[in-house]
Amino acid sequence: MGFFDFMTEDIAIDLGTANTLIIHNDKVVIDSPSIVARDRISGKIIAVGKEANMMQGKTHENIKTIRPLKDGVIADFDASEKMISMFIKSIPALKKKLFTPALRMVICIPSGITEVEMRAVKESAERVNGKEVYLIHEPMAAAIGIGVDIMQPKGNMIVDIGGGTTEIAVIALGGIVCDKSVKIAGDVFTNDIIYYMRTQHNLFVGETTAEKIKIQIGAATEDLESPPEDMSVQGRDLLTGKPKQVDVSYREIAKALDKSIQRIEDAVMETLSQTPPELAADIYNTGIYLAGGGSMLRGLDKRISLKTDLPVYIAEDPLRAVVRGTGIALKNINRFKSILIK
Repeated sequence: MGFFDFMTEDIAIDLGTANTLIIHNDKVVIDSPSIVARDRISGKIIAVGKEANMMQGKTHENIKTIRPLKDGVIADFDASEKMISMFIKSIPALKKKLFTPALRMVICIPSGITEVEMRAVKESAERVNGKEVYLIHEPMAAAIGIGVDIMQPKGNMIVDIGGGTTEIAVIALGGIVCDKSVKIAGDVFTNDIIYYMRTQHNLFVGETTAEKIKIQIGAATEDLESPPEDMSVQGRDLLTGKPKQVDVSYREIAKALDKSIQRIEDAVMETLSQTPPELAADIYNTGIYLAGGGSMLRGLDKRISLKTDLPVYIAEDPLRAVVRGTGIALKNINRFKSILIK
């Protein structure tokens, strides 16, 4: 334990398209939407996270809200770096320090990410004082977070439905045996709802409203055991231009999301068909684990189960499974050395 170690702080980051979560000292200290608001004139970032999220869709021409990550990768380098840096600076335990400590970080990345995109993540981390930066693949982190012992010679299948991507992987012996990353996840569901409201109800709704609809009455199938009540949705009438309200049922949302969910199902089926037979035998016994915010869509577990004929389990606190796994990998860095990307 040198002086340097004493000065170093460990943080685990789940840099997501929709939400960024950070763990410090085994606690989730940041859980905020991945969004920044920038002043167009001065170029300054005026808000990040929850505050910037409240501005979304309600800005005037001098303020622009940006989501720096798209499909799980950094799309706006400058904004993402400022966002990470502001999040880290707002960690309560680090605020008290006189100067920013050196950081040892583990950051999770989508499995379908390219070398260039990986470098972008690492560079962002190094600029915010990351002295030792490790990357971990998202399905791996999710598996660890769910509580799967990934080092065993046993196959486990993870489906992690985030904001930008759905990551599907079969994991055994601390490695990803086969995986698929599809760009259909929470954001696409939200856009499906916007499109449906426009075409079926002539109602123009914003992203924030569509997101609310998804959470309140979103469903993956029309036969739910305990269906949610209808929801009143306000927006702008496309024909008259006036604000108006319509009532929407979960059945309609299930219809709106059907095609996208089919594509996730197809990706799951494709991954299963590439799985080596011994691991397929394991998965027959262990089933499929779902993580990520998208797994909370009502009836999705049932639907995937019917399609695959396998038991499907949703992780507890699916939104935090990935960051929890990242945090565990950070704590047991020597044990998980083999799966971390330096």
